[in-house]
Amino acid sequence: MAKSTKNDLINTLEFEEDFSDSEHKSYKLYNFRRPDKFSKDNLRALRDIHREFSKAISLVLSGYLRMRVEIEIVSVDQLTYEEFVRSMPSPISVGVFEFEPLSGQILLGISFEVISCIVNRMLGGVGSIDTQTRELTDIEKALAKKVINIIIKELEDSWNTIIPVSGKFISLDDNYQSMQVATAGEIVALLTFEVQIQGKHFGLFSICFPYPVLETVLGHLSTQHIFQTKGLVASNDERMKMISKINTSNVDLRVQFGQCNITLDDFLQLSEGDIIRLDNKVQDDLIVKVNGEKKFFARPGTLKDKICVKITDVYDEMHELLRNYF
Repeated sequence: MAKSTKNDLINTLEFEEDFSDSEHKSYKLYNFRRPDKFSKDNLRALRDIHREFSKAISLVLSGYLRMRVEIEIVSVDQLTYEEFVRSMPSPISVGVFEFEPLSGQILLGISFEVISCIVNRMLGGVGSIDTQTRELTDIEKALAKKVINIIIKELEDSWNTIIPVSGKFISLDDNYQSMQVATAGEIVALLTFEVQIQGKHFGLFSICFPYPVLETVLGHLSTQHIFQTKGLVASNDERMKMISKINTSNVDLRVQFGQCNITLDDFLQLSEGDIIRLDNKVQDDLIVKVNGEKKFFARPGTLKDKICVKITDVYDEMHELLRNYF
């Protein structure tokens, strides 16, 4: 009898242990102070949308400012609105806008390094950064609004592949503390971008989507949905729109008259009037390079007492090889 009771006790303990393990696997810890409202797939979808946006706005700002601007998305996070506000520097240019028909307001923050460089360029400068951190003047704010409206327009175009939206600029401020677009504990999606201007000036800008703004479209924020929409062929209007955006971009155009090999000593002794013999013949086509890439063949000439070239054909590598061979 005692032996049977001992075995029953052991079996009961083993059963309770197994039950405890199964119970442990059936739940996960939940942080009521900071719940995760965006799934990993939602965050990946946001990254994909804004990766395309960063490429488009890089081209647009490069053409608009006539200097090289490179923008790349570096992180997508979810955190509380209070944590977001605490993490932002001050002063910072903050644009508030809406995406109709989505409810709520969205925040676009541009660091002082970036906005001062852009404003300097818009005022006729070379695009240098103001080393003294300060709030923008009224004139500088007016210029900053133009840039923010350009960014909002490109952001609207990127989102239209997911859901039709219409961007509407609301206001511009110098910090986040004076505005309240969400409660302190509300979860937001924060997208951070790195900005490089002319390869030597660096800064950040960010976009903050409060959860209520995206709540109704979370079903569209999936990598599968984005993959399906990418298969759509662009319309002729969309292609012409993209062409019009890059039409104002500057390109480097050079004509290569020929090549030759000389010693360093001969090079150092060159002076005005010396003649250098090139490998091209008089009747040979010249090569026209666009941004360092060979694109056209051309013939030299003059037009109104100015040296010029006339494009004769599109560059063909085989044609150049045969010319050099013969």
